[in-house]
Order: sequence, then structure tokens, then C-alpha cells
Amino acid sequence: MQQWLEIVLRTLCAVVVLFLLTKMLGKRQVSQLSSFEYITGITIGSLTAYISLDLESDWYLGIIAVAVWAAVSLLIELVQMKSKWIRDFIDFKATVLIKEGKILEGNLKKERLTTDELMEQLRKKNVFDIADVEFAIMESSGEINIMLVSEKQPLTPKHLGIQTGSIKEPQTVIMDGKVMSGPLALSGKNQEWLKKELNKNKVKPEEVYLGQVDSSGQLVLDLYDDKISLPQVRQKAALFANLKKCEADLEMFSMAATTEESKELYANTANRLHQLLSEVKPLLQQKKK
Repeated sequence: MQQWLEIVLRTLCAVVVLFLLTKMLGKRQVSQLSSFEYITGITIGSLTAYISLDLESDWYLGIIAVAVWAAVSLLIELVQMKSKWIRDFIDFKATVLIKEGKILEGNLKKERLTTDELMEQLRKKNVFDIADVEFAIMESSGEINIMLVSEKQPLTPKHLGIQTGSIKEPQTVIMDGKVMSGPLALSGKNQEWLKKELNKNKVKPEEVYLGQVDSSGQLVLDLYDDKISLPQVRQKAALFANLKKCEADLEMFSMAATTEESKELYANTANRLHQLLSEVKPLLQQKKK
């Protein structure tokens, strides 16, 4: 057999083996790697190159070596699931770098992290003041996660006592010009509804690159022809969302008001808007079919 043909066959075999082993090891192997998984990835890559190019050695020996490395990696992952001590030994423990706005210099030195590097990581999280940080923790993957002090955390509807409904997962119902029957059924819609919505937009399924049913039950389309502009179909939903935001703003102004008169004015206005929204909600939100 000619050398170039043997290299092609060996490489194809190595690609298939590497793909199967990666699928076996799972998603973690291609996302956040532990130190051992990092070493395993480098070694398996080197062995795969050996299988492809070393014509003087038997190729199956390289496959055996790759399989052993993959088996050891899989075994360690299974053991890690059973023992926290082994997890901490292999993946390292999380380290607190900042506590109550104070940098823990000892832990910073332990992780061989400079102050400049710490500040850079904080800036990536949009944090520029150490005093705003309640906790900053370096995870075993090396990523730094932070928790802001309570007064610096974003305001949510829960803080204002506003109950919000669950948001449905958007479903892709058209992809590459083809209707996806499964996601269409999961969205609670049917073929007749989809046909009617496409007719409203004066397009055919084969003209649609991507079509989704969003969380409010409306069809959002992206066409192959970017020059075609589609009519706005979410004006009512956008109006309802803006009114809800106004209600939340009024309640926040009431909480922040310095005088009882202002506080009462904002609170009364927010209550009136809440009552109005409850009356017009059936008109502004599309009914589910």
C-alpha cells in the first residue's frame, strides 16, 4: 500500500476513534476541563497524531493506548461522582478571593494570582469597586464568580413583590425552509395556524431561513432574502411589556420617595395602573390556542 493512502486510512480511523471516545467521555470534556482532563486531552491528541503518521509502528497499538487513556479518564470521572475528597484532590477546591469587600491576600498568593489579574477578572464582570463585592470565588476551573453586596444587586420583580408568569421556551418551527412538526406541536400550535401566520406575512415556508414561536406564542421569521421587510406582529405584546415596566418603575419610585405625600402618589398610581393592566391583559396578550 502506498504511504499516502495508508496515512489517509490511519487518519480516518483515528478521527472515528477520537470522535467515539469524546462522545463517551461526555460534554464536560469539551467545556470546562479539570487539570487531569486537560492532560488527558493533550495526550490523546498526541497519540492520535502517532496513529496517523508513524508508519513504522503498528497502528492498533496507538488505538489501544488511546482507549486506555479514555478508560482511565472515564473511571476517574465516575469515582469523582462518588467521592468529594477525590473531587477536591483532582479538581482542586474553590478558593475565596474576596470576602465582604476585603481581598484575602493569602488565598490570592496561594492561587498565584496578582492583584492586576484579579481586577481584570472583576472588570470582565462589570465590577470596578472592590467594596461592591460580597464574595469572589475562584472555581476549580479557574473561573472567578462574584456576588455583589445586596444594595448593588440588580432589582428584580421579586424585590418589588411582582409576580410574573413562567416563560415558555421558544420553539424553532421552520428551519432551512422546512417545517419542523415536533417543535410546532410542542409550541401548542398546528399546521393550520402556521399556514395562516405565513399568509399574513405573505411568505412561503421555503422562503424562511428560520422561524420560531416565541414565549408569547407569536411567530418570528428570518427570511433568506434579507431585503424583504416583514410587518410588525408584536406591537400589542411590546405595549403590555412597557406598561408592566411603568408599573414596576412607579412602585420603585414609591419605595424611594422621601416624603409620605410622594410615596402615596406613586403607590396609588401604580395600583391604578395594575388594575388597568388586569382589565386590558386579554386584549394585549395573544390567547393561546
